[in-house]
Order: sequence, then C-alpha cells, then structure tokens
Amino acid sequence: MTEHPLKPETKAMLEKVSVATLCTVMYKRGLRNQVIQDVHPLSQKGKNMVGPAFTLRYMPAREDRNQLIEFRNPKHPQRHAVEMCPEGHVLVMDSRKSAYAASAGDILVTRLMARGVAGVVTDGGFRDAMSIAQLEMPAYHHRPASLTNLTINEAIDINVPIGCGDAPVFPGDILVGDDDSIIVLPAHLAEEAAIEATEMTAYEDFVLSKVKAGASIIGLYPATDEKNLAEFEEWKANRS
Repeated sequence: MTEHPLKPETKAMLEKVSVATLCTVMYKRGLRNQVIQDVHPLSQKGKNMVGPAFTLRYMPAREDRNQLIEFRNPKHPQRHAVEMCPEGHVLVMDSRKSAYAASAGDILVTRLMARGVAGVVTDGGFRDAMSIAQLEMPAYHHRPASLTNLTINEAIDINVPIGCGDAPVFPGDILVGDDDSIIVLPAHLAEEAAIEATEMTAYEDFVLSKVKAGASIIGLYPATDEKNLAEFEEWKANRS
C-alpha cells in the first residue's frame, strides 16, 4: 500500500512523543500545515494513536443520490471503507470540516475496532459520541453530530488524497494522535521524525526537571550554553 511501510521500532517511538514536538520537527523541514485543525480526541487513551492513513472523502450531497436506501448498497463507500481499512491503519475522513451531520456512529466505529484498525479521524462529527469515547480504539472528531451523513454529505472516494482539518493527507501517510491533537507525517519522513522527536523529548524532560528545580530557561531552553548540553548527556547516561 505504501513505498514506506511503518517499521515497528518507528511506531514504538512515535507512540511516546507529543504532537507538539513532531510539529516542530516538521516545521524545521519546511512543513507548516501538517496538524489537523479543530479535531480533538473523544477521550484520553494514555498512549498515542499511530498508523498509516486509509482515507475516505465526502462531497456535498445531491438529494436524489442520498436517500436512506443508499445504505443497502454493500459497496456504499462509507460502509465499504469500514470493511476495507487494513489492520493497524487509521481511517481518516474528509468531512468538509462540517459536523452538521455525522461521519459515522458507534456501530461502524466498533466494527473498525473489531477489525484491528488503529484509530478513526474525521474533521466532522460522530453520532453516539459518548459510546465511541468509551471504546478502546482512539477516535478524533470536531464535535458530536446526530444527523446522518446523507443529510449533507456523500461518501464518494476511498483511499485518495484528501484534506482533513486543512491538513493534506495522502494514503500511507503516518497519523500520530495524542491527547491534544493529530499530526500527519509524510511516510518518507516518519522514521527520521521519530528519531529526532525522541531526542527532543528527552532534552525537554531534562529541561523540565531543571526548571522545576529553579533553573532559568536562559541558555537552557534553547540550549545555547554548552554546559547544559554536557549536563544533558550525563543526565541521559544516568537514566539508561
């Protein structure tokens, strides 16, 4: 599905770093719009959601094409995407940034979880949001929605490039979601981003310990004083 499959060791690193840190890593590479905007976790899971993107795109509905009978079609793109999304991937939906109508409900999201999907994301909303929040699988949306998606949206394309919350998402890109937000990592940058973010996280942990002990941030954050870098290396060695 992708030329840059997600390595287990890369996934393990991405599970332990923040979206904010990864955002800085991407910014240093000139990528400024990789965070999915106005999309939040339904509940905190204590560990990052990480997985390659499998996408579903909605377009504005035309009434004669979007009656309830459409759901009887076994190839209906929304239902089909739920059954096609590979294990370990994240289903990402371009819902036109509208939570007026739901992108999915608890039955479809539960089916994704049962199939081993790593998470589900929409820049719209979910029905049954309170039930979805209680599931083990991470889920992210803008806000709860009750109307069926047929009201204003038509599911039209599966696994194509989309925009989700103003972020570009290509099939196979790596989604990382923490308890705050979600970032989209181009697949070819995921490994180096994970390594750099892991090192940055270690330094920030060191900085936080120093600040809690009363240290000034000048020369410490950012590390413009070489003495702090030497102390950081000693701190890391003592933790290993």
